[in-house]
Amino acid sequence: MLELSTPVQYVKGIGPRVAEILAAKGLRTVDDLLHYLPFRYEDRLNPRSVAELRAGEMATVIAEVRNSGLFRTRRMPIFQLTVGQGRNRLKCLWFNATYLQGKFQAGQMVALYGKVEADRDGALQIIQPQFEILGDIYEEGGADEAEEKAAASLEIGRIVPIYESAGQGKLTPRWFRRVIRTALDNLTPDLPDPIPAAVRAHLSLVSPREALWKVHWPDAGESFADLQSSRTPAHIRLIFDELFFIELGLELKRREQKAQTGVAFEINDRVREAIKKILPFHPTGAQKRVLKDIADDMQKAFPMRRLLQGDVGSGKTIVAFQAAIIAIENGYQVALMAPTEILAQQHYFSARQILEKAGYKIVLLTGSLEQDRKRDIRRHIAQGNAQLVIGTHALIQESVEFEKLGLVIVDEQHRFGVMQRLKLMRKEGDRVGRAPSSSETSQRTGGQKCPPHTSLGEPDVLVMTATPIPRTLALTLYGDLDVSVIDELPPGRTPVVTRSLEDERAPEVWDFVGKQVKAGHQAYVVYPVIEENEDRELKAAQQMFRQLRDRIFPSLHVGLLHGRLDPDEKEHVMREFQKGELDILVATTVIEVGVDVPNATVMVIEHADRFGLAQLHQLRGRIGRGAAKSYCVLMHGGKMTEEGQRRLQAMVDNSDGFKIAELDLELRGPGEFFGTKQAGIPSFRVANIIRDRQLLEAAKLEAAFVVNGPNADISQEEITRALKHMRERWALSYGLVEVG
Repeated sequence: MLELSTPVQYVKGIGPRVAEILAAKGLRTVDDLLHYLPFRYEDRLNPRSVAELRAGEMATVIAEVRNSGLFRTRRMPIFQLTVGQGRNRLKCLWFNATYLQGKFQAGQMVALYGKVEADRDGALQIIQPQFEILGDIYEEGGADEAEEKAAASLEIGRIVPIYESAGQGKLTPRWFRRVIRTALDNLTPDLPDPIPAAVRAHLSLVSPREALWKVHWPDAGESFADLQSSRTPAHIRLIFDELFFIELGLELKRREQKAQTGVAFEINDRVREAIKKILPFHPTGAQKRVLKDIADDMQKAFPMRRLLQGDVGSGKTIVAFQAAIIAIENGYQVALMAPTEILAQQHYFSARQILEKAGYKIVLLTGSLEQDRKRDIRRHIAQGNAQLVIGTHALIQESVEFEKLGLVIVDEQHRFGVMQRLKLMRKEGDRVGRAPSSSETSQRTGGQKCPPHTSLGEPDVLVMTATPIPRTLALTLYGDLDVSVIDELPPGRTPVVTRSLEDERAPEVWDFVGKQVKAGHQAYVVYPVIEENEDRELKAAQQMFRQLRDRIFPSLHVGLLHGRLDPDEKEHVMREFQKGELDILVATTVIEVGVDVPNATVMVIEHADRFGLAQLHQLRGRIGRGAAKSYCVLMHGGKMTEEGQRRLQAMVDNSDGFKIAELDLELRGPGEFFGTKQAGIPSFRVANIIRDRQLLEAAKLEAAFVVNGPNADISQEEITRALKHMRERWALSYGLVEVG
């Protein structure tokens, strides 16, 4: 008998060589194989006859091959297959499909699935159908014998699971049906159920064995709509399993974090006055609420783990500086890590402007600094002279040691890997744990005395992001963090007017930009690439910079900013724009974060349909930072994909970052939500956090119920079994959300 942990090579029909192919798809055990679910189903129990087909519907047809062949047009070769049932015929077409030559033989039975359409003459056809050759089961014997064979077949006479092929198509859906059926037939009947009985009862969950069987081989009466939408009891059980054990791991992590020793910062009148003294404006109600969340956490004896979300321009940075003052006034150092040098420099300039006049010592540590300068800064950090250390990933190098690190602030955290954040949190110098002397504390806090701490625990962590994160994603990506949201913009901000225009209207756009500049404002013009590329018909920043400077705006000051400039050049260009010495800044997405110019009121984004929604929203957030009305113009070619049209329309219709984030998540899926694969997102096998939102919420509630036990409904034995299963079977998934 097979166990779920049995290596997949021991399933009949696989073996070592095929097991290597399956391993490349992450299928290493019987459990992995049985969780390789069909991506759709075909109703071959009641397939449509050709005579019943109607244009516009999706249909499964089982018919006999009549003839096939390749014919060439001026544009491309087209493969045509004609199938029939009696006198009724159906034409199927595949474009650029020379590989299908010789694939079909007259008399074969094939199953076809696709959208039925009418050709110019009104005859029905299916374009690019999915197909399977069923063989010749109808050719031998009479009708009764054929029906018996059909009933016994895995291919027809039933609802048939359709799997993605593997091994460059060698392992077909038919192959998967055969080996998965074999694995199920030989699976041990004694499958333990690690989910506590009370949880199963709450949600009416079927057993693991029943779920595995019926998700691959549904009963004849199963709802076809539920199958296609993954809402059968079998699907729900497998999806809930995955979400429950990830949420259980996160809930356990929260408990473990609260059991750690942290720094219980003191907040007294002196600290409050220090915070008030640095505020450049009256804080919003949302900023006050969020600061209270953070301050309450920092006073507790266990380490703070908090996510601070806020739309672009909502004032997260000033809240982070206020949190930094709490730590510094208690005699501790603060590290602020940013993903890019430009953003680190922006934070450094802001910190100097706001904090330095109050006597706090701030340093910037980035990879591009000269070695002598870096050594000097590292010495100040190790000696505790630097109170606020701002930098990039250079902060987590082994050569950087903090004397007394009390607070870690990670900005735009989705750009960092999980282990990078963990590494910074655990930064410790040789003298960590030594209490500062009274003179040291007094020196570091501007002459004010502060009670020394005799020990140093884990530093508090404040994670910031301007990328609005839908609740469903936050529950998995940051399930071990407490969440605060700044959902209010500072007073004086006006919503940005957004328009989507075709390239042919560019003269009108440049005329508008010129008028805005004459009115005393500034503008951004953003391009997706730095240089022209023959393969892509995209305008590029360098070429368009020259055109805008020399031909379109010869009397204006036009600057260029992109990622290949050295740090000094970037800083120089940024300073010029911030000081108003440049009227127009031509840039790539390097300005997505880190450039704050309240006088900039116009942003023109060329090839806007090539950008992701979150990226467009981040770019638009660079304007609308002052009191003047601001405008974002999304330029695009006449031909756009349907998805590109939806993205641009979403930008025109919405200014709420969370609504935009929800749509972006739906369009691109969680893996690509941030534009790059996110290292912190669990790799789901069967769950989909967009589709399965309600199950995710239920899983979180049930996980908390289990961890809070034992009680009348749940025994210690059940809790132990669930946690053991989580660690053994789901450690990899929940391990990805190791830290916030």
